[in-house]
Amino acid sequence: MHELPVMKSILDIVLKHAHKHKVGKVRAVQLEVGMLSDLEDEWMQRYFDYLSKDSLAEGAVLKIQWNPIVFQCEECGNSFEAERRSLQDIACPACGQKKLSLVSGREYRIKNLEVE
Repeated sequence: MHELPVMKSILDIVLKHAHKHKVGKVRAVQLEVGMLSDLEDEWMQRYFDYLSKDSLAEGAVLKIQWNPIVFQCEECGNSFEAERRSLQDIACPACGQKKLSLVSGREYRIKNLEVE
């Protein structure tokens, strides 16, 4: 159910920009969502539909691009993608160290709006 506050935040931003630019209708919202965000596209759309009722964004489709999980090694600087299922025992493939920083994977952001 953590999709609800996320979608509320996204809708607020969408409506703010739509009003600012005198948009008549929002047709689609293109989102970038990290694979570690624990968001599910079906629930994101359902909550967006619920929250956007009677607004400029009512009926808008969410177009979701899933961003990979990317780490950077703090020892050698190597950046690499990782699979969610292998995160418990992850190490840098270049040097084997486990001192890693998350570069992407938890984000969610609006990439673009399709409007009339």
